[in-house]
Amino acid sequence: MQNIRVVYMGTPEFALKPLEALLDKVNVVLVVTKKDAPVGRKKVLTPSPVKELALKNNIPVLTPDSLKKEYQQILDYNPDLIITCAYGKILPKVLLDYPKYGAINIHASLLPKYRGSAPIQWAIINGEDKTGVTLMYMDEGMDTGDIIDTEECPITIDDDIETLTQKLSVLGTDLLIKNLDNIISGNIKRIKQDNSKATIAKMIERDMEEIDFNLKGKDIINKIRAFSPYPLTKTSINEEEVKIVKAHFVNEKSIVNKLYVTKDSLGIGASDGIIYLDMIKPSGKNIMNIKSYLNGKKDLLK
Repeated sequence: MQNIRVVYMGTPEFALKPLEALLDKVNVVLVVTKKDAPVGRKKVLTPSPVKELALKNNIPVLTPDSLKKEYQQILDYNPDLIITCAYGKILPKVLLDYPKYGAINIHASLLPKYRGSAPIQWAIINGEDKTGVTLMYMDEGMDTGDIIDTEECPITIDDDIETLTQKLSVLGTDLLIKNLDNIISGNIKRIKQDNSKATIAKMIERDMEEIDFNLKGKDIINKIRAFSPYPLTKTSINEEEVKIVKAHFVNEKSIVNKLYVTKDSLGIGASDGIIYLDMIKPSGKNIMNIKSYLNGKKDLLK
């Protein structure tokens, strides 16, 4: 398959492993990704993980502002197959129709559940006990194309967005390589999605980071896991903003939003118990455990 010309489109770390695997299987002639973005306190312009890998392997990279206006630059590479993975944009019909082997996508959910940009986060937020990866042909809708194959993945109580993303990236890579020969040969039985069962995993916005302690403890912990290690949920302790990296829930009598403090622990009352903070990031400081935080906050013990 080394003569198969592939255009690969993706951006975050989730998209790295599939690209790495493809380098040994096909001729990746072009990588399309998002523009360099500011990172860290100093807002240093940083290339996406996929771009870094492409440049390391001497693969040309495009970062178009608009696929509808700049699609010809992609077609000039004469792709036999387009593969997307967490690219974040819907492809125009002219790109979908061009490759003789089609345009396929690796999506981090069991479609039609959790279509959209944040399927992994919402699976954790909603307390799912399993999710998975879907390999699919793309159409003009948002994750609405015919399914090629799927693979399930359990969600454990210890999973956060980082660990689950890593698991699904491996699954997605295996699923792609397993089906690649059949995609090229056309030996695929397309499975239509049941649109009546579709759910949407909307984009994670900054205003969603605040924790509402009127919720049940399980729901709060799920949200903390879904936002850790990035962008992190947040709350205020004595009017100081802190971001929550890790916490645990104890089902005991409590008052919503009340602080429960000892020399070794800090809890916040939820509707059915107490959320005990384990690891936090105070504003302008590094991540620390709760004991270290309390050492500098003797006033909380009064």
